[in-house]
Amino acid sequence: MRLSRYLLPVSRETPAGAEIVSHQLMLRAGLIRQTAAGIYAWLPLGLRVLDRIASIVRREQDRAGALEMLMPTIQPADLWRQSGRYDAYGPEMLRIGDRHGREMLYGPTNEEMVTAIFRDCVRSYRDLPRILYHIQWKFRDEVRPRFGVMRGREFLMKDAYSFDMDMDGGRASYDAMFTAYLKTFAALGLRAVPVRAPSGPIGGDLSHEFHILADTGESEIFYDAALDDIDLRDAAAPERLRTLYAMEAEEHAKVANCPVPPDRLARRRGIEVGHIFFFGTKYSAAMGLEVQAADGGMVTPLMGSYGIGVSRLAGAIIEASHDEAGIIWPESVAPFDLGLVNLRPDDPACAEACAGLEDRLEAQGRTVLHDDREARGGEKFATMDLIGLPWVVTVGPRGLATGTVELKRRSTGERHELSMESLLARFGGVASGTAA
Repeated sequence: MRLSRYLLPVSRETPAGAEIVSHQLMLRAGLIRQTAAGIYAWLPLGLRVLDRIASIVRREQDRAGALEMLMPTIQPADLWRQSGRYDAYGPEMLRIGDRHGREMLYGPTNEEMVTAIFRDCVRSYRDLPRILYHIQWKFRDEVRPRFGVMRGREFLMKDAYSFDMDMDGGRASYDAMFTAYLKTFAALGLRAVPVRAPSGPIGGDLSHEFHILADTGESEIFYDAALDDIDLRDAAAPERLRTLYAMEAEEHAKVANCPVPPDRLARRRGIEVGHIFFFGTKYSAAMGLEVQAADGGMVTPLMGSYGIGVSRLAGAIIEASHDEAGIIWPESVAPFDLGLVNLRPDDPACAEACAGLEDRLEAQGRTVLHDDREARGGEKFATMDLIGLPWVVTVGPRGLATGTVELKRRSTGERHELSMESLLARFGGVASGTAA
């Protein structure tokens, strides 16, 4: 992709009203633009990040056995009256009416709708267990939207819902999602702490929030420092993480006798990026969902709900991974694998070398943002640092004279001079992944 033909409105200045680093950098790096309070347009670079995050979330849901669907954003109010939540939910729900006077709403969540769909489609125990999920835009009319995509009114969310015949099956579904979440955040280049959480307005008696550790996090959490030593690649990691202590400060303050010795109790800030609940028959009973059991009797399935803030994750990753120069994207979610800087686009040799590198890298499955603009080298380097691509290749007349280019790693700043063939070999064979 040629930067001269791309929409990338970068800025050196910190935008007024942007209070936290992720909001500042997402605006400065041309990822998003605000269109109304708490509502953002995702520009081309930002959309690439959003799509890559969503693809990792989707992959781990599929691996856990969940089935993807897509529910509408507009829901009839009658569904929410069946569950008893329509009047109880509060002013965060955007209530609307259609031209026929029917009461509708812009969905803040989907427990009612997925329960109604399952009720209409399933009759027998043979159709359970099932986990259904989708990735969908939602709206909650926050009284004070702030912090950019971290607390916006419109947001992209993955929400999944499990249906099981009994408590053992329900816990198995919950555990499968718990493990899938740990794998998801690890694949995003993040370390997440599962925090025991109150059930909140959705209800339930088994609940975990997943927090990304970041100095700028909105929540203070206390946890057993043994969590830091757990290898997430270990098959036993999910069970160990489930049993070790971790709580938000407000809940920790209610604990009379903390089970963690003082010398092992860690205190950090975190950003909530996921929340899972098990709430039994809260919605299935209220909405008349029953299936026939093996003995011929009727059973009300048990349910769970599992959410990940996909758009929120984009901001959380930046909060956890940035420096004074800009964003530092993990390779798994970076909008492009490499940046290619042409120091002299008016030099035919440089232009030809960069065009050739771009073509060959893309033929190897790599995505490349080629800065072919007529601009100073310092401006081009500052742009690459700001947008945070993992690797930057610089081509200039001096290097071409000796047959070399410069490769810079964004996360460490390390630089290497190497031949074009060595560069191609280094990034060959792995599409949109890590380089050696």
